[in-house]
Amino acid sequence: MSGRVRREEAVDVVWSGDWVAERLGVALEGDGELQELLGLALRRNPKRAHLLVSNVLGKHVPQKPSVVYGAGYGLGERVRALLGADDARRAVVLGYAETATGLGHAVADGLRDAPYLHSTRRPVAGVAQAGGFEEAHSHATSHLLLPEDPELLAGGAEASRGAEASTLVLVDDEFSTGNTVLNTIRALHASHPRERYVIVALVDMRSAGDRDRLTAFAAEIGARVDLVTRSSGTVTLPEGVLERGQALVAAQEAEQAGQAGRADEAVTGVAPVTRIALDWPAEVPDGGRHGFTPAHRAALEAALPGMAERIAGALDSDVRRVLVLGFEELMYAPLRLGTALEAVLGADAEVRYSTTTRSPVLAVDDPGYAIRTRLVFPAHDDPADGPGDRYAYNVAGAGFDAVVAVVDSTADTPELHAPDGLLARLAAHTGQVLLAVVPSYAPLPVPHTQEPAVLPEPLRGPDFSSYAPEDVGWLLQDLSHTELEAPTEEREEAIQSGGAHYAESLPVEYQPSAEYQALFTAALDASAARIARAVGTVTETVLAERGPRPVLVSLARAGTPVGVLMRHWARHRHGLDLPHYAISIVRGRGIDATALRWLAAHHDPADVVFVDGWTGKGAITRELAAAIEEFEASGEPGGSAGPAGFAGPAGFAGPADSAGPADSAGPADSAGPADSAGPADSAGPVGSSGPAGFNPEIAVLADPGGCVRTYGTREDFLIPSACLNSTVSGLISRTVLRADLVGPDDFHGAKFYRELAGSDVSGDFLAAVTARFDEVADQVDAETKELLAADRAPTWEGWAAVERISEEYGIHDVNLVKPGVGETTRVLLRRVPWKILAKRGAGADLTHIRLLAEQRGVPVEEVDDLPYSCVGLIHPRFTRGATGADGKAVQGA
Repeated sequence: MSGRVRREEAVDVVWSGDWVAERLGVALEGDGELQELLGLALRRNPKRAHLLVSNVLGKHVPQKPSVVYGAGYGLGERVRALLGADDARRAVVLGYAETATGLGHAVADGLRDAPYLHSTRRPVAGVAQAGGFEEAHSHATSHLLLPEDPELLAGGAEASRGAEASTLVLVDDEFSTGNTVLNTIRALHASHPRERYVIVALVDMRSAGDRDRLTAFAAEIGARVDLVTRSSGTVTLPEGVLERGQALVAAQEAEQAGQAGRADEAVTGVAPVTRIALDWPAEVPDGGRHGFTPAHRAALEAALPGMAERIAGALDSDVRRVLVLGFEELMYAPLRLGTALEAVLGADAEVRYSTTTRSPVLAVDDPGYAIRTRLVFPAHDDPADGPGDRYAYNVAGAGFDAVVAVVDSTADTPELHAPDGLLARLAAHTGQVLLAVVPSYAPLPVPHTQEPAVLPEPLRGPDFSSYAPEDVGWLLQDLSHTELEAPTEEREEAIQSGGAHYAESLPVEYQPSAEYQALFTAALDASAARIARAVGTVTETVLAERGPRPVLVSLARAGTPVGVLMRHWARHRHGLDLPHYAISIVRGRGIDATALRWLAAHHDPADVVFVDGWTGKGAITRELAAAIEEFEASGEPGGSAGPAGFAGPAGFAGPADSAGPADSAGPADSAGPADSAGPADSAGPVGSSGPAGFNPEIAVLADPGGCVRTYGTREDFLIPSACLNSTVSGLISRTVLRADLVGPDDFHGAKFYRELAGSDVSGDFLAAVTARFDEVADQVDAETKELLAADRAPTWEGWAAVERISEEYGIHDVNLVKPGVGETTRVLLRRVPWKILAKRGAGADLTHIRLLAEQRGVPVEEVDDLPYSCVGLIHPRFTRGATGADGKAVQGA
C-alpha cells in the first residue's frame, strides 16, 4: 500500500508527459489547465508517435466516475447554452468510437433532450449502414454509422415531420488536426445537409493552419461550425519524431523483455471472479451504437441506483478502492454504473473508472509517463477484423481492492474467461473481480412503424440453475415466482382433450423416495463409464465434422446435462472452452425464435450444434428441422437456405400423419416408415458446404431410434440423467410457453427450483461421468474413428416400431407412445401411464422403470422384437371420471 501512496505523491509534483518530452522533444503548450488534463505516452503505431493521454476521459487513466461524467456533461451544458433550449432539444449528438463514446453520451445528457449515436467498428448483422468515415491516424481507421432509426441523422422525429435538419453536435476527446471531423461532416452533409454543426472536444490542439482549414471548409458547405472545448493548446513535434519515437518504443520493449519478460505475461489469478446480475432494464440499449433516446435515458436513470446497490452488495466487506472497468466502445454504461456506485458507497470507498482499449501503447513505470502499466489479453468479442490483443492500462499495481468488469453480452465469450483472458489478468492484480454483463442491443429487421426489441440476456447460475455460470447460458426467462404446476391427472385430461398444450403448465415436481434415490446412485455408478464413452464419442464427432470451435446449444432440459458434459470433455481433452447455451423447443409449437435471434446476433449460425439427450421416435428431430426452415424463410438474421447435406423438412407430414421426412431412401432394402426413412441427402457430412445458416441436425448422447447421424451410441441404455427431473438438470423445470407469460420478443420460460437444493445431484452426475474420461479415452478414439468412416444415415427404425405399437395396442396416436428408457421414465414421472412394454431380458437398465411402475400401479409387459429396451404407453382417451387416479382402465373399449 505504501508504494501506491508514494506513486500518487510523485504524480502531484511530476507532469505525466515529462518522460516523452525529455526524450523526443515533444512540447505541449496551452492554457493553465492543459497539463492537468493531459499527459504523454508513446504509441506502437506507424502513423503517429505520441499519444495525448487524458486524465478526465476514463479511457487509459482511472479517474473518479463523477469527474469523467462531469467533464462531458459540463460540455453538453455549454452546447445547450450556445444553441438555446429549443435548438438543443432538436440537436443530434454523434460521438466517435472508441475513445469518445462515453464522452459523447455525457455531452448528450448535458443537452438534456438530444438523442445520441456513436460510430462503431463493430458491424452488426441486419443493421444497414447509414454512413461511415475514416480516422487517418488511428490504429483502426474505419468508422461505421448504424442507427436503428434511419431518420436519426436527418434530425429524428422533427425532420421526419418536415422540419429543417437539426444541428449536429460532433464529440471527440481531442481536436488535433480536424481531419476526422471534416471527413464526417463532408460525408453526412452530402446526404443530410444542415445549417449548423457544433464540434465538441475536451482539448483543441490544432495548429493555426488547421484552424484556417476548418473556417474555409465551413464557408465551402455554407454552414455555421462552432467549437466548444474545455482547454486549448498546441503540440510541437520536432523533425523526425515519428522515426525516433518508433525506435524508442522498440528499445524500451527490448529492455523490458530483457529485464523481466513481457510485463503482461499470464499470471495465475488468485482473486475470485463472481458474476453479478445487474437486472439491466430490458428496454434500454447498452449504449449509443444504434441510437439512444431521451426515453432510454429516463429509464436508465431510474434503474441505476438499484443496479449500483447490487454491485455494492457483491463487494467484499473490506473493499475500499474499487475500479469499474468498461470495455472498448462500451464506456457509458460502466461510467454511469460507476457514478451510481460512488453515490451508494459514499465516503466509505474510493471508486475509479477506466476502460479497456484496442490502442497499443508502450508502458513505462515512471511518474513522468502517463501509462505506467498495462495488461494484455486477447479480444473477446469476436471482432470483425479478426483476433488480436487488447489492453487495460494503469490497472496493474494501482492498489485496487476490487475490479468490476463491465462488458456487453456479445463480449461474454470463452475468450473473456480463458486462462489468459481479461478476467484472469485482472484476478492477478486485485482481491476480487466482479463481472457485470449488459445485454447487447440488437435491432431487429422489423418495419419502421414497429418498436424494436432488446434481446434478453442469458440467465446463468447461481442466480438461475445450480450449474456453474460458465457451463451454460440459459436462453430462457425466469418464471420461478409464477404458479405453473398442476396435478398430473388434471394436466393429462386437459392435454388429451385439446383444452391445453403440455407446455402451458408444469407437472408437480417429482420428489424421489429414498429407495429411488439409492437406485439412481447405483445406476450412476454402474453406467458412468458407459456415459463418458458416449459423451466423448459424440463430442469428438462434432469437433471433427463441425470445426474446432462449435457453439453447443442444448435443447432444454434433457439436452442440458449432455451439453455440459460435452463442454467438459472438449476442455479436458483439447483445452477448448466451448460456448454452451440451453434453448427451448416445444413439440407442436416449434423452437424459441427469440433465442435463435440471440444466437444469430452473437455467434455464426453455422457454428451452432444442437444437442439433446437421446432420441425416441424422432418427433423433436423433425420439430427442429421444421422450425429452422420456418426461421430461415422468415428472413431473420442468421437465416439461410439451409445447410449443405440437409434438405430441410420439406414434405414432412408431422406426427399426426406419421410420414416422417420425405424423399429419403433409407437403408438398403428398407423403405422406412411410410416410405420415408430420414432427412434427404443425409449421407453427406454435416455442414460440409453450402450457405451458412443454422444446421437443424441434432447431436445426441444415445440414438436408439436411428433418427440422427451424430451420436455417442445407438444402444438404448439407462442414462441416469433421465431418471430424475430438475434435480439432475441444474434444478431447472421443463420449459413453458404460454401466451400470457411469453411475448413475441421474450425467451420461453422455466422455473428454478431453489428450494430443492438439498436434493440436487446435478453436480454429482457431472463429477461421476467426468471422473471416467481418462479411462475411456482410448475407446472413444477408436469408436470415433469407426463412426466417422461408417454410414450413419438415419434409419428411422424407431418410428416404424412406434407406428406398429400404436396400431397394435389400439392407441391410434403416436404421441402417446414414448419409446426408449429416457422417454419411458418421463411417462412414469410426468404423465398418466397406461402400461410399460419391456424388451425381454433387458435387465438392469430397467430396474428404475420397474420400481416406478410398481409405485404407480402400472403393469409391465415383457415383449419380443422391440428395437428399444422399453416403451412407455400414455393412457389413451384419459378422463379422471372414467379411470380414477390410477389411469389403468381405458374409457370406452
